[in-house]
Amino acid sequence: MINKQKSFSYKFNDKDDEDNFFVNKTNYSAFNILINSNANFLFLYGPKKSGKTFLSKIWLKKNNAIQLNKKYELFFDNRKNLLIDELLYYDEEKIFHIVNNSLLNDLKILITSHSKINEIKFKFKDLSSRLKTFSNTEIKQPDDEMLITILTKLLIDKQFIINSNDIFDYILKRVDRTYLGINDIVSKLDILSLEKKRQLTIPLIKEII
Repeated sequence: MINKQKSFSYKFNDKDDEDNFFVNKTNYSAFNILINSNANFLFLYGPKKSGKTFLSKIWLKKNNAIQLNKKYELFFDNRKNLLIDELLYYDEEKIFHIVNNSLLNDLKILITSHSKINEIKFKFKDLSSRLKTFSNTEIKQPDDEMLITILTKLLIDKQFIINSNDIFDYILKRVDRTYLGINDIVSKLDILSLEKKRQLTIPLIKEII
């Protein structure tokens, strides 16, 4: 992704590839490990809406992997590298057996989660012990550069016309400075803009913030 001088001049593509994943110090380690590491067992954690799914889909393509669904038997039938997107959605004991099977068959696994391993209250303790052997990497909460980039992309996705950096300054000084906070404010602005048939202006933003 090319970083232009003005925040509203960023160029974005729709492709799910590494060239369209904005990398800075908050996610560089995670990006580097998932793209370049040969580790068989990776655990990626970070806030909601931080790009874990996008980044894991890049890993999935690079490693000719499949994504786990609730039909667990499909994994054992296919025996391929595996993406488990958001650990807490799945049965812990079944995940434990899948991890062991992958170890025996020299397969790769990437697991994503909103939480660190030591913050998860596991019911199946053997899974906790097994996951602690994984290579861990984190996407951190956004810094100013990442906030502007994500805000820009979300506004462009909603087809807002962005005429001034003052809009960014106004929003970022008042919004919850997290991935969820940025996504939430843009969703509310989109709904209000459609209801009132108005473009993005500071007066419109004031009706939300």
